[in-house]
Amino acid sequence: MIPNSTQYLNADPAGIAAAADLLRQGLLVAFPTETVYGLGGDARNGEAVAAIYAAKGRPSFNPLIAHVASVEAAKRYVEWSDNAEQLAAAFWPGPLTLVLPLRAGHGVSSLVTAGLETLAVRVPAHPTARALLSAVDGPVAAPSANPSGRISPTTAAHVRAGLDGRIAAVLDDGPCSVGLESTIVGLVGTPALLRPGGVALEQIETVLGTRLAHHKPGDLLTAPGQLLSHYAPDAPVRLNATERRGDELLLGFGSVDCDRNLSARGDLIEAAANLFAYLHELDGTGRPIAVSPIPSEGVGAAINDRLRRAAAPRNS
Repeated sequence: MIPNSTQYLNADPAGIAAAADLLRQGLLVAFPTETVYGLGGDARNGEAVAAIYAAKGRPSFNPLIAHVASVEAAKRYVEWSDNAEQLAAAFWPGPLTLVLPLRAGHGVSSLVTAGLETLAVRVPAHPTARALLSAVDGPVAAPSANPSGRISPTTAAHVRAGLDGRIAAVLDDGPCSVGLESTIVGLVGTPALLRPGGVALEQIETVLGTRLAHHKPGDLLTAPGQLLSHYAPDAPVRLNATERRGDELLLGFGSVDCDRNLSARGDLIEAAANLFAYLHELDGTGRPIAVSPIPSEGVGAAINDRLRRAAAPRNS
C-alpha cells in the first residue's frame, strides 16, 4: 500500500508508537539507524515487503536484512548457534548482520529472503530504531530509505527528497552518525565473510578463534550486498504463456484459468508478495511451469527480472 502523503513523526514515545502502528498495518516507515535511514516494512507481510521495492524502484528482488530488537527476538526466526551467540555477545547491538538458517514456522515473507532458506538478521544500535523494533515486536525489513541508485539518506530531509508521498511516515531523529554498512557474516556451514562493513574482519576472527572463509565468484549467494541472489527452480519455466502445454502447470496473473494465481485482480504488489512461495509450491510437483505475461511497469519489472533468471538455461 502506498499513501497519498507522508507523515513526519518526532522520535518521542508518541511518534514511535504511531510509527509502530503503521508498520503493523503493513505500511512503510523510514527510521534512523546508526548508519543511514532505513525504509522499514513488516518482514512477515509480503505485500509490505513488495511495497519497499516499489517505493525504492529497486530493480530486482535481492535478500533484505531483517532488523530486530534483541537476540531473543532474532531466535524466533533463525536457528541459533554457538558462533551466533559469540558474535552477538561481542557486536550486538551494532553494524553486524548474521546470515543463519530459517527456523521452522518463522513466518518471514519469502520476498525478504529472495526465496532462500536463510535470513540476514541484525540488532541495530540506534536507540530510536531499537525502541521502534521493540514496539513492533517483530522483524522489520529495511534497506536504505532512498530511491535505488541514489545517495543513501542520513537525515529525514534526505528521505523526503526521494520518497515523499511514496511511504507512510518518516520517524525523524536528526542526522545519523554516518558509518559503513553492516558487516555480513554467513553462519551456514563454515563461517564466511559475505560483505565487509562496520565491524572489522580481524575483530570477528578474534572472537570466533578462526579465520573466516571469503565469498568467491561462483559461490552460492546468500545475503544483501552481494551480486543478485536468486531461487532457480528445478523444473523448466516458460514465460509469457497464454495456455498450458503438455504436462505444464500454469502460474497465472489476472483473470486466467490457472493452477496458482499470483494476483487474480492483477495487482503487481500482491503478485510480488506471492512470487517465491508459489514458485516453490509448483516446483515441488516436479512438473514444468508456465507463467502468464506480467506487465513490466513498476514492481512488475522486478518480477520479470526474477522470472527471466528462473527460466534461463542452466548448466547441468
